[in-house]
Amino acid sequence: MDDKGSPAYSSDKPGVDDEKLPAYAGSGENGEPVLPGGQRQLTRALQGSIGAGLFVGSGGALRTGGPASLLLGFIIIGAMLLFTVQALGELAVLYPVNGAFYMYAVRFIDPAWYVVAAPSAATRGFAMGWEYAIAWLVILPFEITAAGLTIDYWRTDINIGVWIAVFLFALSAIQLFAVRGYGEVEFVLGVMKIIAVTGFIFLAVIIDCGGVPTDNRGYVGARYWHDPGAFRNGFKGFCTVFSTAAFAFAGTELVGLAAAEAADPRKSLPKATRQVFWRIAIFYVLSLFMVGLIYPSDSEDLLGSSGANTKASPFVLAIQFAGIKGLPSVFNVVITLSVLSVANSATFASTRTMQALALNGMGPRFLAYVDSQGRPLWCIVIQLLFGLLAFINEADTGSTVFTWLLSLSALSNLFVWASICWSHIRFRRGWAMAGHTVDELPYQAGCGLIGSWCGFILNILAIVSIFYTSLFPVGGEPDAEAFFEQYLSAPIAIALYLGWKIYIRGRGGFFVRAKDMDVHTGMRELEPMDSYKEKKSLKSLPMRIVRSLF
Repeated sequence: MDDKGSPAYSSDKPGVDDEKLPAYAGSGENGEPVLPGGQRQLTRALQGSIGAGLFVGSGGALRTGGPASLLLGFIIIGAMLLFTVQALGELAVLYPVNGAFYMYAVRFIDPAWYVVAAPSAATRGFAMGWEYAIAWLVILPFEITAAGLTIDYWRTDINIGVWIAVFLFALSAIQLFAVRGYGEVEFVLGVMKIIAVTGFIFLAVIIDCGGVPTDNRGYVGARYWHDPGAFRNGFKGFCTVFSTAAFAFAGTELVGLAAAEAADPRKSLPKATRQVFWRIAIFYVLSLFMVGLIYPSDSEDLLGSSGANTKASPFVLAIQFAGIKGLPSVFNVVITLSVLSVANSATFASTRTMQALALNGMGPRFLAYVDSQGRPLWCIVIQLLFGLLAFINEADTGSTVFTWLLSLSALSNLFVWASICWSHIRFRRGWAMAGHTVDELPYQAGCGLIGSWCGFILNILAIVSIFYTSLFPVGGEPDAEAFFEQYLSAPIAIALYLGWKIYIRGRGGFFVRAKDMDVHTGMRELEPMDSYKEKKSLKSLPMRIVRSLF
């Protein structure tokens, strides 16, 4: 801590040599890591979540649940994410610390759920921290493989191992440019994804109105909502959408990780979190609504909608169904780049999470090292070594191995999102007990505590619904193997939590009382929010509208 109470990047842990932990490149005046570009960089973190989950996985949900279930499921998970990111924004602005969201539960929930420290030090986080890191570690080889599979849309004569090597080399090269490399790549890929989705929405409107000469259907309207119907497989079909939606939205919380590396998070992060609503509404909900209008949910071509099988992407199929030539290939390029974008985000998320855990004594000490360019080198090496697991696809049992690897991360997003909402609820209680008022907060979650409660409850309901559909799958009987493929991450999280409790012999108790919460450590010196508010006038109205939306 410096004399202002700002978080300097010191380990505060015995045995960790602070001199070997240089600040990130572009460090601020107090040693905080600075991610160049402010709001634009945080926006890139939000763009990085648009990938195969939306473009491909949504097809399986469309066939299983129908267009209405698909739309409602994504609206529910999207609303929950809106509440979650707002809560995260409030915490990240007040405590812009390395490791971001999983560090907050240290003070506000239970030390072991995220981290536990030495008796004389503040507690940090363990169970969810490593659960989150593991999730992104195993997602990288999956996304690299998925990117290779997208090439099969054009060429099936080239071994997938060739493309895995090419993409892994490209991702390794990006890491040489540290945070700036991640941000600039995400900006370019993000712009391409936004243009593609926006273009698809306009095209879908034209198709639905019968404006495509090659489409013999003429006016489509809401035909497919009546036949084969808006809902498929009843309530169980509706519940299956939640797992797809959770996977599609994975990475939205990266704005919290990027917050610690932004030059002025109190100004840029609130703007970035406000954009979440519009990105969810337009790029997820509206695009999927249009897909449900122009493509039938009972199509046999949707049976393979998983992973990166772009031949079964509802977006590609909808364009093909209208008889349009050339555009399906263009959209397949978008899907390929989107998958690589998620892989790039996976590298950023896992390395920063592992480095923060190690910095606080929750991992091997060598992982805490950051070079003068702001690169957590050993964490990057480990992440890229995990990327080599993509070559497992060369084996006959490769798909089986990957299924079980991905099961490690199946529920991690929902666990993390629920923990963020609960941390915010507990924080507000501890903030009040410490004698502070809401007006003192530099940024307030737009929906306040009501939003966090709604987000927390929706997360729990989503976890319960996935448990239900895992135990009783659509069109099948209860199967232990199928159940653990969906729910393996739950017992792993519990094992991490209890294992750490046993290791530290229960020090710290099982719940942080509001009166014992530390709401001051790591808090930046507060300044009047008036300095961050733009003066409202008729002249500034157009730009204020643009900034509030984008």
